[in-house]
Amino acid sequence: MQLKGSPGTGLSGATLGFFVGFAAVALFGPTAETFQQVMHLTGGEVGFLVAIPSLSGSLLRIPFGAWVDANGGRKPFLVLLGLGWLGMVGLSLMVYFLYPDGMTAALYPLLLILGFLVGCAIATFSVGIGQVSYWFPQSKQGTALAMYGGLGNLAPGIFSLLLPIALSYWGLAASYLTWLLFLTIGILLYWLLGTNAYYFQLTKLGLAREQAVGKAREMGQEIFPRGLSGVEGLLQAVKIGRTWVLVAAYFITFGGFIAMTAWLPTYWYSYIGVSTVSAGVLTALYSITASLVRVWGGSLADRIGGARTGMLAGIIMLIGAIIMFSSSSYFTSVMGEMLMAAGMGTGNAAVFKIVPQAVPEAVGGASGLVGGLGAFGGFIIPPLLGFIVDLQGVQGYASGFVIYVILAGASILLMYSLSRATTDKTENPASHT
Repeated sequence: MQLKGSPGTGLSGATLGFFVGFAAVALFGPTAETFQQVMHLTGGEVGFLVAIPSLSGSLLRIPFGAWVDANGGRKPFLVLLGLGWLGMVGLSLMVYFLYPDGMTAALYPLLLILGFLVGCAIATFSVGIGQVSYWFPQSKQGTALAMYGGLGNLAPGIFSLLLPIALSYWGLAASYLTWLLFLTIGILLYWLLGTNAYYFQLTKLGLAREQAVGKAREMGQEIFPRGLSGVEGLLQAVKIGRTWVLVAAYFITFGGFIAMTAWLPTYWYSYIGVSTVSAGVLTALYSITASLVRVWGGSLADRIGGARTGMLAGIIMLIGAIIMFSSSSYFTSVMGEMLMAAGMGTGNAAVFKIVPQAVPEAVGGASGLVGGLGAFGGFIIPPLLGFIVDLQGVQGYASGFVIYVILAGASILLMYSLSRATTDKTENPASHT
């Protein structure tokens, strides 16, 4: 009986797929200002246009993540990447044939639909989390999942640096066609590399669940779904209290990370007074640092446990938030930003180290809920920061970080509450089947 792949190829395929999916959105958001100018859109219309890919990328993580428990990940991954590809094809054709004179306000609904489709590729995150989790034993999951999330999350930072160069030298149409080519090649590579864990391959070959579990266990697989459908897996995860604690923790670490990425350009330009280019570079530095530190955080979680790593991450984030709250200078703000990046990146790794331990019976369903609902922090936190600026003026850019001080403290408490639960799960290996 010939089975495909290995944990290494499973991780490589999922990481590559998530990276190229995220890269597509990295082009759409920053070019919205260009669409505003030629289509004469209102501020509210532009705001919704920028938000629509993140909305689809967050919401679709829930059902597609749950689908992994029934399928293994490859099929939902390809469906989401395919939808993102269709969105990029539509945008590329629109820009190539209609920009600038032919793009009118009447095309706004179509632009929203295409933006929604592009955002589907971001939803691959929760699919990859489930897919990688089933490949690796618990002792290595922290590192594997952190490499997947950290390296995949590098896309926004890297492409935010490349985009101004591409737009300057190639123009909008050629940039879209280049990004489309990149996405196409990435999907083909995932099609070649992306493989399901052995259990899912065995059940597809016709083996009964018990036989597939036994054979896959001999080959090193440790975690198995309960044979539930995607909907059943999602409902199973919903019923487990630890799922919601993890959702709250990820709301703080990843949602907070997304919010910071959106807020920092305005913070650096309006409060510290750097140029728009420098503000973009500093924001990219924050994004890339958080993503790379996530890899280290996963390795640390394998050594000392996810909950302890999460508590350490909360402390680092808390120190960084206090510095940002009290800072009024360039150098102290850079220090605070980097500490917050380190805390959030480590915290993101800790959360997904805990997911397969805390909810082993529905890893895909839990991953979808945690990844999807947790990302909503990126929608909720920025308006709160803006409200404080409205109340206090320029000083509000600093004092608004009291929100992150509170969130960091809550993160420490949430991780402490999970420490006993994950210990219990580790001490009872039978619960993983």
